[in-house]
Amino acid sequence: MLKIGLTGGIASGKSTVCQLFSQYDIAIIDADIIARELVEPNQIAYQQIIATFGADIIQQDGYLNRLGLRQLIFADSAAKQQLENILHPKIRQQLTLQSQQCSSPYCILVIPLLIEAKMQDLVDRILVIDLTPEQQLTRLCQRDNISEDDAQLMINSQSGLKQRLAVADDVIHNNNATNMLDKLVFQLHKKYLSLAKSSAMSCQ
Repeated sequence: MLKIGLTGGIASGKSTVCQLFSQYDIAIIDADIIARELVEPNQIAYQQIIATFGADIIQQDGYLNRLGLRQLIFADSAAKQQLENILHPKIRQQLTLQSQQCSSPYCILVIPLLIEAKMQDLVDRILVIDLTPEQQLTRLCQRDNISEDDAQLMINSQSGLKQRLAVADDVIHNNNATNMLDKLVFQLHKKYLSLAKSSAMSCQ
């Protein structure tokens, strides 16, 4: 099974690219979805987060205050490290398990913190979604309805574009219209099908 690690900065368009790949019936395994499932009430990670950050992090409905937790970790590097120590090993385990269960010719593992979490060993190739810093800042402010200062703080908490490009096997520059993005994804899809076929033949 050929595993493609898809990563990119926050608000770079990872979800849009995944939707385009899914049109070709390619399995998408999203680390963010896994993380949300891990912190649902009564899950082990949920209990560990409460034990670490206190009951104030719980909403009235019993779920974690994800926005409050996100603001906390972006403002406090020690808290960010504590949360990652809880979640990353469990996310890694699920990414491995789910990729082993895929039946499509190849699968895409969407890992926003691929570099930061040192998960490059989970994938065979790395696809980076790139856009200009100015566009990233604008999109993030619009998407989350936040100030430029808050958005920049979130951007700064992740690896920089130079670091991501240094490990990239493939890059999509998401600065153009959606129809251009569709063509780029189709070209990569054909490429990955070919690589997956070659990989399968070499294993026979």
